Amino acid sequence: MASSSSSSLLFPFFLILFSCLISVSSSRRSLIDRTLPKNLPRSGFRLSLRHVDSGKNLTKIQKIQRGINRGFHRLNRLGAVAVLAVASKPDDTNNIKAPTHGGSGEFLMELSIGNPAVKYSAIVDTGSDLIWTQCKPCTECFDQPTPIFDPEKSSSYSKVGCSSGLCNALPRSNCNEDKDACEYLYTYGDYSSTRGLLATETFTFEDENSISGIGFGCGVENEGDGFSQGSGLVGLGRGPLSLISQLKETKFSYCLTSIEDSEASSSLFIGSLASGIVNKTGASLDGEVTKTMSLLRNPDQPSFYYLELQGITVGAKRLSVEKSTFELAEDGTGGMIIDSGTTITYLEETAFKVLKEEFTSRMSLPVDDSGSTGLDLCFTLPNAAKNIAVPKLIFHFKGADLELPGENYMVADSSTGVLCLAMGSSNGMSIFGNVQQQNFNVLHDLEKETVSFVPTECGKL
Repeated sequence: MASSSSSSLLFPFFLILFSCLISVSSSRRSLIDRTLPKNLPRSGFRLSLRHVDSGKNLTKIQKIQRGINRGFHRLNRLGAVAVLAVASKPDDTNNIKAPTHGGSGEFLMELSIGNPAVKYSAIVDTGSDLIWTQCKPCTECFDQPTPIFDPEKSSSYSKVGCSSGLCNALPRSNCNEDKDACEYLYTYGDYSSTRGLLATETFTFEDENSISGIGFGCGVENEGDGFSQGSGLVGLGRGPLSLISQLKETKFSYCLTSIEDSEASSSLFIGSLASGIVNKTGASLDGEVTKTMSLLRNPDQPSFYYLELQGITVGAKRLSVEKSTFELAEDGTGGMIIDSGTTITYLEETAFKVLKEEFTSRMSLPVDDSGSTGLDLCFTLPNAAKNIAVPKLIFHFKGADLELPGENYMVADSSTGVLCLAMGSSNGMSIFGNVQQQNFNVLHDLEKETVSFVPTECGKL
């Protein structure tokens, strides 16, 4: 178990103390005929990430509420896939065993595509693989903040043939024999989708790292309301179409600033630079220890990064939850994924019920049942400034126990006078969300199949 340490949050109207009891404490398919993209930076590269609500006059709890609303359909869809996969018979033609991808997202990256390069902002999604943008001529496209990409104006654009490894890696594809072009349909958990031609292009990151030959979807029919904050999507999942896989990189990390920080940028590190940053930040920490845990694979959902959660401690008590509650079942259902595109953590409903009861019993505040925040568990704050003791929270993963800082799971709102737990319940699959990951440098090592958490002031990298 992680050692106890003092931890506190200072709000304008009161001090919250995080404590135990009363005392203060605180899969990749091989692309054998796929050539490596050219001009890869040897040491990797860094990208700035911007939260979709950055710069807006919103409180922390308002940003969390908006994120919950954006991810609502995706969460329900993932739960439905789990239920239907179990209910379907092996010979059922309507069997819904096809992989479901995250869709939408909470962070944007800036990049350029083509020659001459055209800038656009893309949603970053660790829950899907395909890189895509909207393309002319568009038969069904959503409004986007930048001009729609015109492949006829780029000298580096090239259609992907039907026999290519990239085309074969698509979950759904069709060969347009007249054009010898690979047509794709890619669907997401929030019922959004993109359809078009698979192609290769030159992508430029941070105005200096130009990489040619990256496979992407040139979407001409794009449906759903989950993408309007960007002009496309960059998948960072485990499948062969993701940016990480196409670059043949085995490491990447991201460091997300606090959701209430509107000034500093979050960061994404790709390649050897990712582990270099982790070593640098880890070496500078006084008494902090990197927490490394195992990654699991799910053949039925190959894009997702699954963690092996074995238990949870609230305060000084390890919750009485069956270990099987969080296990990835043989039929591909259940388990817990780590996801940068989901705002809060969702636990399988039976486990969340136990956590909610234990949390409530350890709080000295009355429960707020108004439902005004959209969060499952809130407490009424006192009118006068007061020290509020909040139980610590530890996730027991295979390989490491991760104790979260208080600001990563509690959120106060002075305007409504509530203090809320930034977690919720789900049906089937559990998700470790981005609020719980903030101010950790989260390193994915795909060769060792591990994820490491390094406590980091992400805004100062």
